[in-house]
Amino acid sequence: MSGGDEKSLPLFNGTPEPELPNLGLAGERPRQSVALQDSTPDVEGRASSHPPAASAEAATGLAATGDGALKQMMDGNFLQYAAYVIRDRAIPDVDDGLKPVQRRILFSLHENDDGKFIKVANIAGYCMQFHPHGDASIGDALVTLANKQYLIERQGNFGNLFTGDPAAAVRYIECRLTPLAREVLFNDPLTKMVPSYDGRKEEPVTLPAKIPLLLMLGADGIAVGIATRILPHNFAELLEAQIAILQKKPFQVLPDFPQGGLMDARAYDDGRGHVLLRAQIEQKDAQTLVLRALPPGVTTDSVMASIEEAARKGQLKLKSLNDYTAEQVEIEIQLPPEQDAARAREALFAFTQCQVQLASRIVVIRDQKPVELTVPEILQHNTDRLLALLRAELLHERRELLDELHSQTLIRLFVEQRIYQRLETCESAEAVQQAVLDGLAPFREQLQHDLTKQDLEMLLGIPIRRISLFDLEKNRLELERCRAKLAEVETDLGSLAPYAIRYLRGLLKKFGADYPRRTQLAQFGEISERELTADALAICYDRAKGYLGHKIAGEPLLTCSPLDKLLLVWRDGRCTVVAPADKLFVDSSLLYCAILDRERVLTVVFELDFFTYIRRCVVGGLITNREYRLAAKGSQVRFFADEKLDTLFIRYSDPGKPPIHQQIFALDAVPVRDRDARAPVLSSRRIAAIAGAKPADWNDELNGPPARLMPFA
Repeated sequence: MSGGDEKSLPLFNGTPEPELPNLGLAGERPRQSVALQDSTPDVEGRASSHPPAASAEAATGLAATGDGALKQMMDGNFLQYAAYVIRDRAIPDVDDGLKPVQRRILFSLHENDDGKFIKVANIAGYCMQFHPHGDASIGDALVTLANKQYLIERQGNFGNLFTGDPAAAVRYIECRLTPLAREVLFNDPLTKMVPSYDGRKEEPVTLPAKIPLLLMLGADGIAVGIATRILPHNFAELLEAQIAILQKKPFQVLPDFPQGGLMDARAYDDGRGHVLLRAQIEQKDAQTLVLRALPPGVTTDSVMASIEEAARKGQLKLKSLNDYTAEQVEIEIQLPPEQDAARAREALFAFTQCQVQLASRIVVIRDQKPVELTVPEILQHNTDRLLALLRAELLHERRELLDELHSQTLIRLFVEQRIYQRLETCESAEAVQQAVLDGLAPFREQLQHDLTKQDLEMLLGIPIRRISLFDLEKNRLELERCRAKLAEVETDLGSLAPYAIRYLRGLLKKFGADYPRRTQLAQFGEISERELTADALAICYDRAKGYLGHKIAGEPLLTCSPLDKLLLVWRDGRCTVVAPADKLFVDSSLLYCAILDRERVLTVVFELDFFTYIRRCVVGGLITNREYRLAAKGSQVRFFADEKLDTLFIRYSDPGKPPIHQQIFALDAVPVRDRDARAPVLSSRRIAAIAGAKPADWNDELNGPPARLMPFA
């Protein structure tokens, strides 16, 4: 499984990507000095900011073009600030997956680690030697990192992810590194250090982390023009994916949240899409639902507030709501007898925070610049870095073994060949060193390298007691141990990938059981919010007072959802679209009220200036609460229908000449046009009645000739 190519992110939209200033490594923060103007002394000897007369014209021209020194200074300083916020504050580094404040916190814990718990306030104070911000921000970052439960062990009140309760003050809570952090995060000889912000201390550029911390911890950050959201993943699944990469096998990893819940990750797209997360809802009995887990970012207070709001809007019927949360989430929802539990569950997902959507966009710092990566690309990078770190550790161990082998061999020869006796006749320091060199010269092939000054000082510093009690057999066993270990290291260096697989499997065996998957995978079906609330509102019309709404007493018209829109039509041809209201004044001439259907064909017959017109149209797109017309201004609607009609039955009040008492009009001859199109004339006779169905008293003998449409008015 592989992701797409990485993309460098522009800092500003609509302009070419500016080159980031070279800020150096962490702790090296160059400052840009910009001279505003040449300062010249005035007649009193004070510095003047006015330019010399010879350059006044040039300065005026420079200011006129907008490219003055002040603008240059602002542009430069803003670019420096943007680069600092992106690289040194908000966006994590892909190498160790940490933001600078997190890296400094972990390094401070490592520097002060003695196995005991340490006050968070003490760590915050120590971390301020590396972090150029206040202790409050350090304490908050430490609590957030500790609540991820991978790297920092907690003691005291660190807040509650379920209820949203804050942590206690930093002077009351304690912390220390976890065994996992001690094993995989630090290796002092291999850590590159740079001066801190004030130059008094040294801090690591990145920690030599041998696990994919970036995906384990997740991250959220907003910088200048750039934001990142990396969802957390499961520790064991990430290590299994790295093993698959080393074995060149396909893999897939999906997010895992400490809050648990259910997740539909079909649209995750390797970190470029989104996931849907739901609370776990159990049905205790026919009228009781219990929330057992919440989506990430949702607290018991916020979800209860959303449930109460849905009940107020009529989206959910609720009898009572009780919170029994302690160590685990437990929110009990009592439903009234008329509320179906299955329908209530769907409504909870549709209208409350029991379901949330989290988007993922992985933006990280790589090679001193922000790039957008995918999950497989990050895992591939972390795996390559793991191989490099393991190789560096093996090379370092080989150097130490060779040095130890060299030292043990020197001591054995120094004692076994009694070279120390030659020193009794030496009268100067130079003679002593030369005697040692001469005594060891015949055994050069047994040594790892030529003697150094440090070797001589080591031999000359051996106490007499150690010489007299020297055990050759113990020395021989120690040399054999070193040679065996050295051979093992050489073998591991020759087969680095199998060694890395064994290392990862060792971590899984040791720590995998401590971090099980908490978020369960599932596939969610589509939920129609409109169907769930189709009968939530009963719209009534008080014709006498002219009010329409679902909180008034009057003539029942229809039931609808709060998500529906209502189409209102008046007798004078006006129409508008409104949301279902509690109480809305519409006057007593309202002709039609129904749920808006943009594609429904409407038939409107209206009178204007002694003519009767007909219009067949669809409503189309209408702006809410804006007035439109289905009939010409000044007209009177005589007939309105929203169902499919084939014919119109018309009875005339004046038969006219030739006498026609009633007619049948075929509507298939009337085209369906836009509501603003010109309406054709239906008749010039005075009409007594119009019907869409044949009236019971229709007199077939009095039928006139087939009706014909008159030309357009």
